Formats: sequence, structure tokens, C-alpha cells
Amino acid sequence: MLEVPVYNTSGEQIDTLKVDEEAFGGTVNAPLLKQAVVSYGEKRHRGTAATRSRGMVRGSTRKLFRQKGTGNARRGPVRTNVMRGGGMAFAKRPRDRRRKLPKRMRRAALKTALLAKMLGQDLLVLDGLRIDKPATREMADILKNLKINRSCLLALGDRDRNVYLSSRNLPDLSVSIVEELNAFDVATRQKMIATTEAMQVLLGQGGEGDESGEVKA
Repeated sequence: MLEVPVYNTSGEQIDTLKVDEEAFGGTVNAPLLKQAVVSYGEKRHRGTAATRSRGMVRGSTRKLFRQKGTGNARRGPVRTNVMRGGGMAFAKRPRDRRRKLPKRMRRAALKTALLAKMLGQDLLVLDGLRIDKPATREMADILKNLKINRSCLLALGDRDRNVYLSSRNLPDLSVSIVEELNAFDVATRQKMIATTEAMQVLLGQGGEGDESGEVKA
């Protein structure tokens, strides 16, 4: 059994939550986690970069001068890549870089990412997160009390507008509800905070997600 610390907003540990690692796969599947991170990362590439090759540039295909006897370096038509205004060598083409992962693999990757955070003691549970009105200072003070000064992912059980607005100006803090969690967001943040409501959903569902690979509340 793993022991996950439970803190209040003042940074005091008030409890310890016991988690069965078997509910999250038992062991960290590093190859699967890497495959999921690469897949999610590739989806962020737009894949629209394009340059014109020599076949796409306007101009004559006539050789500028004969190959030998002129004293000049041998050169082809004006559309060659060594000429100003010519086409690009190895021109870029738009392409789709997405790598699809089956639903079961996405679910398993999320579980193993959460398990890795718990084994590394990089996940903590926050109890009593209540923000009455948007205030960046209040959220910054909570992170300071928890001694978190690195990139962090805050998982909420349900959408909270005040928490979102209080966190958007903090560059190292990302906020997500449980339904939108994925292995990439969990693995690429140094720390993770889960509210008590979010942790109940994660433990109740065992990290299971919907068809898009996200956790389903």
C-alpha cells in the first residue's frame, strides 16, 4: 500500500491516504508511458510547414551555360537551390505526425503516470480548496505553503471558475479536471496536486478513461 499525504491549504499535513498500487497497474510501465508522451506530443505539432522545391518555382529549365569551357562553376537552370530565388533542397511537405494509441493503452498510460507520481512522492492531496473570488495571490500563497516552486498540475473533481481564474497568471501551474487528465500532462509536470474530490474519483474509477483516453468521472 502506498501512503499519499493529505495537506490543508496552510501547508499542514492532516492525514495520510492509503492507495493500493495494484489499482494503478502495480508497477510503472516506462515504455508505455514514453510511447504515450510521444504520441500526445506529436499531436501538438500542426504539421503545416511547407517550402517550395525547385519543381514548384517559376523559371526556365534551360541550362544557363555549357558545362565546360567557360571557367564558371557548373550550374543548371535558375530554379536550382544554389541560385537566389530558386527552390529549396529537400523541401518540407505538410504531413500528419499524429500517432494513434488504442483506448486501453491510453488508460493504462494514465494509470502508470499517476503511479509514478505517487511512487516518487510527487503527488499530494489537498483538502479544503475553496476560493470565494478570483485571486492570484491566494493561489500563490497556497503553493508557497505547500512548498511547491516547480511545474505543477492541479487536478480538480469538477470545474471551478474561481480556481481557474486564480491560477491562469501562474506560469508553472496548470489546472485540469479529472475528466481531462492524460498521461502527457501528468508525466511532464514535476509535481501534482489532487483535491480530495479528484482523488476520490481517481480511486473510485481506478484511473479509467473514456474513449479519448481521458479519465471519466
